[in-house]
Amino acid sequence: MITVLVADDHPLFRKGLRALLGSMPGVSLAGEATDGKAAVELALSLKPQLVLMDLHMPGGDGLTAIRRLAALPDGPHILVVTMFEDDDSVFAALRAGARGYVLKDTDDEEMTRAILAVGHGEAIFSAAIASRIVAFFAGRPPAEPFPGLTSSERNVLQLMSRGLTNDVIAGELSLSAKTVRNYVSNVFSKLHVASRAEAIARARDAGI
Repeated sequence: MITVLVADDHPLFRKGLRALLGSMPGVSLAGEATDGKAAVELALSLKPQLVLMDLHMPGGDGLTAIRRLAALPDGPHILVVTMFEDDDSVFAALRAGARGYVLKDTDDEEMTRAILAVGHGEAIFSAAIASRIVAFFAGRPPAEPFPGLTSSERNVLQLMSRGLTNDVIAGELSLSAKTVRNYVSNVFSKLHVASRAEAIARARDAGI
């Protein structure tokens, strides 16, 4: 029996996963979490074999949770189930310790295959994700991290990842404190994060 913990902040998506898991012989739902912090706490208490993890959730991001769970002795296998298919998200999740990565619009047949594969310790990726991984290892030059950021926003993120405060960043870049705050807000929005710590974690995962 594969026991599964679902970590996702969208009730309707969790409902769909509940229905799918309920239709799968040899699979049972152990519990549900709505953020990364709760996912870690539930995984420690319920000890599921598999965690279906969204990457971006308010109150605790999935990447941090993946890193914590992957570091546990005999920790659960982790299958990322998310809307994000950009290179930054994919490779950050793999570096953190995920064994699989599928998109939320994956059909039931493919999702079932992914759940069973990762639940049994295999690695699996949806077609769109697999093509990115193949291209990467075929030697394609890596895409610049976070292409949606402007050069100024990227500079601010780089200084944030070094642990500098907004006031210090303003001095480093000869900008006003208000301008830096605006850039920080833009970075949060474009990276789909809710806190400075999450932005820094994503920047470091991307090698910034």
